[in-house]
Amino acid sequence: MPDPSRLTHLRIATRDALRPWGRRTLFVIGGLLVGGAAILMAILADLAQHEFHQLLNISRYLSLVLTPFGFGLIVFLTLHVFPNSQGSGIPQVIAARELPEGPTRTALVSLRVAVGKIVAVTLGLFFGASIGREGPTVQVGAALMYTMGRRAMEYQRGLLLAGAAAGIAAAFNTPLAGIVFGIEELSRSFESRTSGLVLGAIIAAGLTSLGLVGDYTYFGSTAAVLPLGRAWLVVPVCAVLGGLSGGLFSRIVVGFARGLPGQAGRLIAKRPIAFAMLCGLGVALTGLLSADTSYGTGYEQARAIVHGAMPSCAVFGLMKFFASLFSSIGGIPGGLFAPSLAVGAGLAANLHPLFQDVPLGALALVGMVSYLTGVVQTPITSFVIVSEMTQNHRMIIPLMLAALIADAVSKSICKDSIYHALAQVFLDKAAKTDAASPE
Repeated sequence: MPDPSRLTHLRIATRDALRPWGRRTLFVIGGLLVGGAAILMAILADLAQHEFHQLLNISRYLSLVLTPFGFGLIVFLTLHVFPNSQGSGIPQVIAARELPEGPTRTALVSLRVAVGKIVAVTLGLFFGASIGREGPTVQVGAALMYTMGRRAMEYQRGLLLAGAAAGIAAAFNTPLAGIVFGIEELSRSFESRTSGLVLGAIIAAGLTSLGLVGDYTYFGSTAAVLPLGRAWLVVPVCAVLGGLSGGLFSRIVVGFARGLPGQAGRLIAKRPIAFAMLCGLGVALTGLLSADTSYGTGYEQARAIVHGAMPSCAVFGLMKFFASLFSSIGGIPGGLFAPSLAVGAGLAANLHPLFQDVPLGALALVGMVSYLTGVVQTPITSFVIVSEMTQNHRMIIPLMLAALIADAVSKSICKDSIYHALAQVFLDKAAKTDAASPE
């Protein structure tokens, strides 16, 4: 007869040996799902933007009705149907990683929120909002991973990190940027225990994107280079401009999220749908002033500038700034990365007459990194993601320098990182909810 105690020890040893493989499988399958979700969101985003511009072909002035109505509808959905789906989605993930396991954390990264995020972002682009899909992909990715691993209590923070990082990687086909963003912004530390599992999720998400849409570069390959010498003057100029404007953007958005003082703040809090419609009207007006170029993600306009074409509207960068600002303070779910890259490219194009000896493509890359860094205050992520998006490694040094300067300038305008400041809003709300709940 076999010794029962030995059989018990064998079962325990077998279970302990298989447990790491179970965790790895969980992260890889989750990465595949995140990659699929990112592709779905990309397809829906492109379709929504196309349909909106088809409506504008009937009459450009339809936006004066459609966009305010759409903003009001979307904020109604985020308040009453899909709570916690407003804004970028990255602050919710940061807050969820800080919260203990329980209903409050789940409310920020549930499947319901993920579905709501996809619906709201698609509607936002259909109605002309100046938003991206990368931040929402982060929240959707984190929600998918979190839902899959609800029983893996000790790895839930790692699952949230992996899903979010995989979301960035899959949204832009930039796996290195996904890793860097996960370390620099989402966790602000290197978690050795889950680092390999996070990497596995990012690889799985990247392979899903590669298998379904092929190997592509987000903005296309560019060989733009910044000649050594006087041309390098554009680096500090762009960096200061991007840091100031990006820091101003973040400070305004954070201020509205925390609540404005006085009667204005009370009125906005009491009438959020009406305020969203007013912001929608602002987006429509910027669209009319920019010859319909400030709507949507700004991908086509930024790509054209990167490849050497001046924007068709001289004030594209400025109007894109305001369109993105109105979309953000209005509470529309959507990311900041893509619109910020478009603003940076547009502002850089305005500097081209002053630096005619600098290739427009190189100037655009510096402007994109500068403004993106100014908004999100993640300098390493900013230059890595732009480099990956264009497969341009010869611009690494000037992009690094621009990111460093822009980050310092931005922090002088907005002390706190926009994502962590907005995450604190969710944490404060959670604390108030817990304090008000009965023991």
